[in-house]
Amino acid sequence: MRRDIFQAVADPTRRAIIVLIALQAMTPNAIADNINTTRQAVSKHLRILTECELIKQEQKGREIYYSLEIEKMKEIDKWLEQFKKIWETKFNQLDNLLTTIKKVKK
Repeated sequence: MRRDIFQAVADPTRRAIIVLIALQAMTPNAIADNINTTRQAVSKHLRILTECELIKQEQKGREIYYSLEIEKMKEIDKWLEQFKKIWETKFNQLDNLLTTIKKVKK
């Protein structure tokens, strides 16, 4: 089954994993220790994040380290950008309305 990045980031545990490995590559055991969950649960989340290409694996000796795929995260940012423009427009309209109300009251 093909998953998309929005399904991946919908889960709070996967978002926590993303935050953790954004700073440095980590092993599944280190991730499990930091988010207080089992290694098996972390493996399931890492599989989903890998399928969505949000993270990548790198073998170093006997350990596998996971790190964030920054380019893939840009897809989320690009999608959110359309809403940022809408929010900015709405805030500017509100600011103009408040300025008008303030002038009328004086």
